Amino acid sequence: MTQILQTERLVLREFNIGDTAFVVELLNSEGWLKYIGNRNINNVDDALHYLENSILSAYTKLGFGLWLVELKNQNMAIGMCGFIKRDTLDYEDLGFAFLPQYHSKGYATEAALATLQYGRMNLNLKQVLAITTITNEASIKLLTKIGFGLEKRFYLPGETEELFLFRNNLTAYENSI
Repeated sequence: MTQILQTERLVLREFNIGDTAFVVELLNSEGWLKYIGNRNINNVDDALHYLENSILSAYTKLGFGLWLVELKNQNMAIGMCGFIKRDTLDYEDLGFAFLPQYHSKGYATEAALATLQYGRMNLNLKQVLAITTITNEASIKLLTKIGFGLEKRFYLPGETEELFLFRNNLTAYENSI
């Protein structure tokens, strides 16, 4: 397991093929299905395919990706946070999702801030985007709290759901993260 970073309460590490049960749980949680969408990950075989062809391949191709978030000293997976590079966007975007029992405890904020700092310091990112559905009030609140500004409403190519695109100029507030 490659650890990426630590915070006061969390460890962010690369996913591995041993994380399939957690992937099934997270990708079928109410919040994921409502705000991100059904990825048809119904069993550990589906999760293994998703990990290999999406998350793990990004590590090889890009040197970064979405990371598993664990409670420090407990090795308990609670969510994911990291960067996604989409061909249709000019910059990387911040992605995060947590199991419902870990919402409203500050974990997403803690992980997202640490991820942004890692992106600025280790990946030399100058700007980061974020995408959310226009009804995802919790994510909108978190993004605003950590320095993202709403840029526009838009649609991903081939999609019919209107989304919000947020932007964070990391150099504008580099001393605050």
